[in-house]
Amino acid sequence: MQSASTAGRRPNEPIWACIAVGLVGYLALPWYAIQDTAWYEALGQIFGQAEGANGVMHAWLQGRSWLLVGLFGLGVCVLGGLLRPGRAQGRLLIVGGFAGAVGLVASGFLIGARGWSFAALNTYLGELPINQFGIGAGGFIALAALVMLFAFGLARLGFFKGDLFVSASVIGCGVLMALFIAYPVSKALAGAFFDEDGRWSLAAFGARIGTERVWGLNCLSGGVRCGVAWNTLVLALLTAAGTTLLGTLMALMAERGGKRWQGPLRVLALLPIITPPFVVGLGLILLFGRAGVVNQVLESSFGIEPTRWFYGMPGVLVAQLFAFTPIAFMIMRGVVQGVAPSLEEAAQMLRANRRRTFFTVTLPLLKPGLANAFLVGFIESIADFGNPVVVGGQFSVLSTDIFFAIVGAQYDQGRAASLAWVLTIFALGVFAIQRGVLGKQNYTTVSGKGDAGIAMALPDGVRRTIYCIALPWIAFTVVVYLFAFAGGFVQTWGRDYTLTLVHFKTAFALEWGQFGLVWAGTAWNSLLTTLKLAGISAPLTAGLGLLIAWLLARNEFRGQGAFEFAALLAFAIPGTVLGVSYILAFNVPPLELTGTGLIIVLCFMFRNLPVGVRAGTAAFKQLDRSLDEASLMLRASTSQTLFKVVLPLLKPALVAALIYSFVRAMTTVSAVIFLVTAENELATTYIIGRVGNGDYGIALAYCTVLMILMSLAIALVQFVVGERKLGRRKAGAPTIAVAAP
Repeated sequence: MQSASTAGRRPNEPIWACIAVGLVGYLALPWYAIQDTAWYEALGQIFGQAEGANGVMHAWLQGRSWLLVGLFGLGVCVLGGLLRPGRAQGRLLIVGGFAGAVGLVASGFLIGARGWSFAALNTYLGELPINQFGIGAGGFIALAALVMLFAFGLARLGFFKGDLFVSASVIGCGVLMALFIAYPVSKALAGAFFDEDGRWSLAAFGARIGTERVWGLNCLSGGVRCGVAWNTLVLALLTAAGTTLLGTLMALMAERGGKRWQGPLRVLALLPIITPPFVVGLGLILLFGRAGVVNQVLESSFGIEPTRWFYGMPGVLVAQLFAFTPIAFMIMRGVVQGVAPSLEEAAQMLRANRRRTFFTVTLPLLKPGLANAFLVGFIESIADFGNPVVVGGQFSVLSTDIFFAIVGAQYDQGRAASLAWVLTIFALGVFAIQRGVLGKQNYTTVSGKGDAGIAMALPDGVRRTIYCIALPWIAFTVVVYLFAFAGGFVQTWGRDYTLTLVHFKTAFALEWGQFGLVWAGTAWNSLLTTLKLAGISAPLTAGLGLLIAWLLARNEFRGQGAFEFAALLAFAIPGTVLGVSYILAFNVPPLELTGTGLIIVLCFMFRNLPVGVRAGTAAFKQLDRSLDEASLMLRASTSQTLFKVVLPLLKPALVAALIYSFVRAMTTVSAVIFLVTAENELATTYIIGRVGNGDYGIALAYCTVLMILMSLAIALVQFVVGERKLGRRKAGAPTIAVAAP
């Protein structure tokens, strides 16, 4: 049975479009990447014998005959395109797409800059007289076209219910996640199973993770500390529970607590996420550190000697609650919006009071969002190393041990990889529990029928409880940031508190030179680079995340569980390890990306992908499938249904994904600290450099500018995307009386 997407008058049009794209990659674009040269700068060389030649020229004139395998695959697909849709066409597309793509990939890994990439091949096949470099624009486009043709072939054989769009989406997303998540991470984690001499050894892996340092329980028997694995697990559970609770309370307060709270709450709740993570730690130290305001007040008022009580588990927990609660808030706000008021009204008509309705109807419908928020909070906590480094003191977690194993005095990639395995197992366990809790239960609240109900006001007791918890937390947030950012407006914090703007002038000065405006400030280069790369990665991350969420929520296919876990894998790996993984994987052919802005964009995308997936998954669970089915019955294609019917109902999830992707790209540290170069310096690495030099005033002034810019960006995203319209009346809206006939 053909789907609507393949039942048109020209069912082979997508196939011919991909074939044409593949030929463009072979004929009209440079096949290999050229160092320090953009692909469009090499277009004049595509028909010559230089490095910028196209794929055909490289194969024909330069002896790289292995590139012809892709052309062979496209030729087989041309034969398939001449046939009518059916199994015969599908077989030809699968053979052509698979042979071409696998042939190009295999040659890319087997042949490198020095000929054969493996010494054994030189022994058995002899030295290769010619080499190849990293794949460029032409090679990437041709390879992508072959992958899509392979996916179309699967659809023609009946996989994915014969839907070309679904098949292409699943295969395409799977290839991207395999290439930019599974491949680099597995290459880095494989180091756990090699001993110091580079030989494969399971015993070496066991010796690295089976130590007292990792699993010790001395803290339970009077010892100083427990193992880093238990520290990480306890901290992550507390952080996940706390962020889920606070995020849910703020979401209920914003959506059900009255209009007066909505505007201020949206701004204040997002403060921790729009600033670099070390700003929160610095503000907390100014408040609770040994020389902080709180300890000084306690000493002067009650004679209590200042201590370092804040450094350790309490400080890390508070810092992570500040950092990750906004993520839970953005996820839960969309879920609270999606709860159908008619269900609450039905319960009240059956004589249930507001309190009972809230606990028996409203809260159970929030279950998908609660589970997703908990999962994201847990994974964020185990992957975080910035906050433990700043306020952890002697309290160690897995991420900090991994960090120091990589950048410490004794480089030990094997130990870092072994500890990363423990993090991955923790993430997998919570992921399995989350799926078990949700199961196959139905949480649909947004259907094709209009819902003119009014959202139920919060019960008095619940509202007072929310106010007692959420309002002090928000006030605490404001205090922390006031202390942190005050340093940008004083001469020297701790010595000279004279108000000044000299730090802003040093970083962001503008001058009028002989040839016009001059960006004279020292921070302009890093700021503009960060804005450019974050602006590119944010919509790509949000779009890919929501597409994967749609595939998981609206489609069933083999390997779906592994597909979803692969999308979350990047969060289970500390950012430092992911950055090092990218260096190890993409520093040699077939993908030479180190030192470019593209590797930073890719790291942003796949590091932040899980939030878009989880936000979209929670929102999709509330949308009735009848909306999709009604559109398909009206002969709309699957892609039209997704973009014109489903996507407008996912605006909260889209806003969450866009905002999170952009601000995390602007403020991330661990994942990109090894990827930046002098040409691609980012805001956070600039700030860290200033802090290392003792220029706290410039660093905090830069943080203030980042906060203002990201606040404007969030407002712009919310204005452009807007709110979804669910056809519901607002409180106080007039009703229309209709006379009975």
